[in-house]
Amino acid sequence: MTASTAKAQRFREFKMPDVGEGLTEAEILKWYVQPGDTVTDGQVVCEVETAKAAVELPIPYDGVVHELNFGEGVTVDVGTVIISVDTDPGAGPATAPAPAPAPEQAPQDAAKDEEEAEPQGRQAVLVGYGAAPSSTKRRARKPQAGVPAQQEPVSAAVQAELNGRTAPAPAAPSAPAAPVAPVANGAAAGAVGRPLAKPPVRKLAKDLGIDLATIAPTGPDGIITREDVHAAAAPAAAPAPAEVPGPAPVAEAVAPAGVVDAAARERRVPVKGVRKATAQAMVSSAFTAPHVTEFITVDVTRTMKLVQELKQDPDMAGLRVNPLLLVAKAFLVAIRRHPEVNAAWDEARQEIVYKDYVNLGIAAATPRGLIVPNIKDAGAKTLPQLAEDLGDLVATAREGKTSPAAMTGGTVTITNVGVFGVDTGTPILNPGESAILAFGAVKLQPWVHKGKVKARQVTTLALSFDHRLIDGELGSKLLADVAAVLERPKRLITWG
Repeated sequence: MTASTAKAQRFREFKMPDVGEGLTEAEILKWYVQPGDTVTDGQVVCEVETAKAAVELPIPYDGVVHELNFGEGVTVDVGTVIISVDTDPGAGPATAPAPAPAPEQAPQDAAKDEEEAEPQGRQAVLVGYGAAPSSTKRRARKPQAGVPAQQEPVSAAVQAELNGRTAPAPAAPSAPAAPVAPVANGAAAGAVGRPLAKPPVRKLAKDLGIDLATIAPTGPDGIITREDVHAAAAPAAAPAPAEVPGPAPVAEAVAPAGVVDAAARERRVPVKGVRKATAQAMVSSAFTAPHVTEFITVDVTRTMKLVQELKQDPDMAGLRVNPLLLVAKAFLVAIRRHPEVNAAWDEARQEIVYKDYVNLGIAAATPRGLIVPNIKDAGAKTLPQLAEDLGDLVATAREGKTSPAAMTGGTVTITNVGVFGVDTGTPILNPGESAILAFGAVKLQPWVHKGKVKARQVTTLALSFDHRLIDGELGSKLLADVAAVLERPKRLITWG
C-alpha cells in the first residue's frame, strides 16, 4: 500500500448527496460540527435545504472532523465534497492528501472537437442512486494565430474546480505578453472560447437572460460565479457625470431636498430553496393545465356543532379535531362518489391515469415558504386515523422537518385560506394533480333557514380543476357533494 493510498483511506470525504429525487443542489443551512470535533457513524453533521425541504445529513464515518469545505448559506452542487473526516486521528499529524494533478493531454487529443467523458461509479445517496459523479474532461483547443502564449488550454486547476474537485494551486503566471492587434473578423485576437462557469451558473444566467460573455469573472482562474451573474442582472447605478466648466445650474435643475433614490430603499434576495421550487411549480401548472374554478357558499352550522361534539368523544381523545378535518373527510367522500376526478394527465404517452387511491395534499405555510405534503391513502382511513395523520403532517411542516417523499405523489389538495380570514380564492393546482379545494373563513351571516332569516355559520368553497381531465358537469357535482356533506354531516354515514 502506497503512502498516498493510506492517506486517502484515512481521510474520508463526504459529498453532498441527492437528498431528493433528481435534485441538483442544496443550500447548507447549519453546521452542527466544527474541525476537531469527534463524530460517529450516523451522527448528523449539518442541515441542508433543497428545493423541497430541509434535511439533516448524517456522516457515514467515525473519526475527527478535518475540514468543512463550505460555510453556512452556501449552495452546493450534488456530488461536491462538503466535509472531510480523519478516520485515524492517532496516526500522526492530520495532513490531508493532496489531490492528484490532472494528466497532460497528448497533442492528438488536443485536436479533437468533442469533449470526452469516462463513466464512473455512482456514489451512495439518501434517496436512490442520484447522479453519477462528474467525469467530463475539457479538451485543449488548437492555438490560434497571434494568440499570446498565456492563452493556453484550460488549466488542470480550472477544470478540477468545474468538476467539483479540489485542485493544486496554480503556478505563478509568467510575464504578460504584449497586446496583439485585432483579427480580421473584428474580434479581439486575445478572445478565447466559451466563458468558464459551472452548469448551475450557466442555467441561472440563461434564466435571467444574461450573456456569460458579457460578465467579468471574479472566481478563481476566471470562473464566473453566481454572484457575478446576480451582479450583472442587477441594474447598474448610473455613473456620475464628469464635472465640466460651464454656467451655474438654474434653480429648477436642482433636485429637491430630501429626495432619496428608490434603489436605496429596495432589497434583493436570491430566489432559491422552497421559494424557487414553488415558483417553478406554479408557473408550470398555471401554463400547462387549463384551470377552471367554481364556487359555492354553504351553511356549515351543523358541521361546526359536530366538531365540538367530536372534541368530547373518547375515541377522538388526544387528536386534533377542527373544521379542516371534516372538510377533508367530506372531500374524500365526494371523490369516492365521483372517482373519475382522481386522475392525472400523461402528456408524454397521451394517456389519462385513473388512480384507485387518494393521496390528499394539505397546503401548509411554513417559515421557508409554501409546501404541500400529502397523506398517503387518505381515502382508506377512518376519521380518527385521518385526524392523527393530519396532526402529524401539520406539526412536521411547522418544524421544517417534512421529508421530500411526503411531498410527492399527491392526487388532490386542500388549501385552508380561511385561517387568514379570507372568504375564498382561485387556487392553482399542484403540478400533476387534478383538483384543489379552497376552504374559506367560517363567519356568522344572515341565512334563510327553515323559512326564516337567522344567523348561521357560513363558508365559501372554491374548487379548481384540470379541464383536460374534469368536465364542468363532473367538477360541479364534486363541489356540490362536498357542500352537501358539510351542510348535513350525517351524509358522512349515509354516503361514506
